[in-house]
Amino acid sequence: MAEAGTLHDAFIDELRDTYDAERQLTKALAKLAKAASSPPLREAFESHLTETQGQIERLEQVFVSLDEKVRGKHCDGIAGIIEEGKSIMEEDFDDDTMDACLIAAGQRAEHYEMAAYGTLVAWARAMGHSEAADLLQETLEEEKAADEKLSSLAEGGINQNAAEATHSDEDEAAVAVGGGARKKGPTNGKSGARRR
Repeated sequence: MAEAGTLHDAFIDELRDTYDAERQLTKALAKLAKAASSPPLREAFESHLTETQGQIERLEQVFVSLDEKVRGKHCDGIAGIIEEGKSIMEEDFDDDTMDACLIAAGQRAEHYEMAAYGTLVAWARAMGHSEAADLLQETLEEEKAADEKLSSLAEGGINQNAAEATHSDEDEAAVAVGGGARKKGPTNGKSGARRR
């Protein structure tokens, strides 16, 4: 019977999964930036792409600190999140709605990463790998900051602009279909009460 794996084995497996996730995200972030119409949102994605490249280097330092070979293991979780993001980019949304959806896609990835890094930090600390834990904690803080930046962009106007575009589209559709805004009460000059 094979020897049971240890927390160290699970840690290295998670580290390889996260390494692959970051590498996949470098491609995805470039596409999100290109699809964004809001200059601050585009800048946020481009800035996080640069950060992500640094995070990959930091993960490589973690592998070295543990005398482990630097290599990834395909991350199905982030691949699925990226695929959802690609589907969103294929939709025919107005610019504001697309930006709101891009933020949602970006935050899905950030939350996935925060969960992974939170686990890695906790496990590294539990096993006494303080150098690895400190490096991973630095990345966790960057992921939290990226998520907060996306939230501030969404709450700072992008979501509201998308909502207003929705309402103006609904108003235009009502005018086109009904010939104008609905009036209350009968339009024939008679009262609404029934006569006997």
